[in-house]
Amino acid sequence: MTYNEIKGKYKNFIYEKFEVIEFPESYKVVYYFEIEGLKKFTPSLEIEKKYIKNPSINKDFLNDLLFHVGLVELVSYWKCAMCENVIIKAGLLDEKQINWFKKMYYYGLGEFMYINNIDISIEDFMHIHVEAPKIAYNVNYEGQGNLIAIGGGKDSNVSLNLLKNMYDDNDAFMINPKAVHYECAKVGGYENKSIIVKRNLDQGLIELNKEGFLNGHTPFSALVSFVSLLTAYLTNKKYIILSNESSANESNVEGTKINHQYSKSYEYECDFNNYVKDNFAVDIHYFSLLRPLAEIQIAMLFAKFKEYHSVFKSCNVGSKAEPWHWCCNCPKCLFVYIILCPFLSDKELNDIFGEDLFTKEDLLETFIELTGNSVHKPFECVGTYEEVNYAISRKIEKYNGKLPYLLEYYQKHFEIVPENGLLKSFNTENNLPVEFIEIVRGAINE
Repeated sequence: MTYNEIKGKYKNFIYEKFEVIEFPESYKVVYYFEIEGLKKFTPSLEIEKKYIKNPSINKDFLNDLLFHVGLVELVSYWKCAMCENVIIKAGLLDEKQINWFKKMYYYGLGEFMYINNIDISIEDFMHIHVEAPKIAYNVNYEGQGNLIAIGGGKDSNVSLNLLKNMYDDNDAFMINPKAVHYECAKVGGYENKSIIVKRNLDQGLIELNKEGFLNGHTPFSALVSFVSLLTAYLTNKKYIILSNESSANESNVEGTKINHQYSKSYEYECDFNNYVKDNFAVDIHYFSLLRPLAEIQIAMLFAKFKEYHSVFKSCNVGSKAEPWHWCCNCPKCLFVYIILCPFLSDKELNDIFGEDLFTKEDLLETFIELTGNSVHKPFECVGTYEEVNYAISRKIEKYNGKLPYLLEYYQKHFEIVPENGLLKSFNTENNLPVEFIEIVRGAINE
C-alpha cells in the first residue's frame, strides 16, 4: 500500500488514555491508542517493583512521565495510516511542546518517509490537538549514580568498561533484553545490577503491517530517552548514559536531514535535555558518553576489551532470531567488520563473525555504499564515510599477501586515505559532565 493510496482514508489518531495496573511484583502501564475507523491498540510497559528506589515519588509527576512515554510510543502505530490529526486526550501539551514532538516525529520518521516516497512538509505532516486539563505539581528530587543503557553491541560495552571505576554508582538498563544483553551485562559485572523494562507491542500493529499498511523505521532511541528518564526517576539516578557516537550525526542522504540515527544524534540529545529542563524541572541529565568519539575510535578501544568479543552482537537481521547472531550479509555486519579490521587480526575477526566478509562478492554493493560511492549510505546504524575509508585504507596498507575481493576492489577503484590523526580526534560538541570528559579523553590518549 502506498502513501497516496492511504492518504486521507483515516483522518484521526487518538491517544485516549493510559492506566497503571499493579501486580504483586510489578507495575504495568497500558496505553490506549486508536486509528479511528480502523483499529485500536493497547501496547504496554512493565517494570518490577524491586527496581524502584525513589523514596518520594510524586504521583502527578510520575503520571506526566508515563504520559510522555505514550507520546513517543504512539508514532509506531500512527505511521501505519499517517492520520491527518493526532488527538491527545491522555494529558496536556502546550504549543511549544507540540512543536517539539512534531519535530521529533518528522525527523525521526525521515527514513520511513524516504523509503515510502512520502514528500510532505513538517507543517502539513500532522496536526496535534490536545484535549486535557493541565495538572500542576512540584517535584523535589535529588538523584545519585548512573543508569547505563546496554544495547548488546560494542559501543555500550566500551561505556561499561570506561566507567568500571564508578561501578558502585552504576546500574545497567535494558529494554526487552535478549540473551546477548544478559551476556554483555554478565561480562561487565552487571549480572545482578541490571534494571529491565519490558515493552509489549500490540499485535494489531503486526497485523496491519502484514496487510500492507505503511511500515518502516521509527525513532526507537527517542523511546529509550523517555523510558530511561522514567526509569531514572523511579530508581533515583542522576545520570542517564547512552553510547551514541559523533558518527551518528551524519545523514544517510547527502544534502538532507534524513538520518537513520536521528534520535541518536547530538541534535536530538540537546533537544531532549532542553525539553527535560523546560518541562520537568528535575536534575536528571541525559548524555552519550561516547559522543566525543567517532566509531573508528570506539572500535580501537573495543579491540582491547577482548572479554566481550565472543558475546557482543550488533546485527539487526540476526537479532530477529534466538540466539542472536551475525548474519554476515547485511550492512551492519560489514560495517562492524570494517571498523574493527585495523585493530584485530584476520583470525580474531573470523572468530567473531565466523567467516571473512572481505571475500564475499555479494557484499560489493553494500561495500560501495559504506564508502560513500553510492546514492546514499545504508539505512543502518553505521559510521561515517570518512572513518570507513580510513579503516579500509589502514587494513590495505598492512595487509600481507593477496588482498581479498572487497579490499582488492577498493584498491583498484578508490583512493587510499592517508593517516590523518582521526584516532586522536575529540569532538567538543557533547553534553558530558566534566568528570566524564576526562575519562573518555584519557582512554584515547593511552
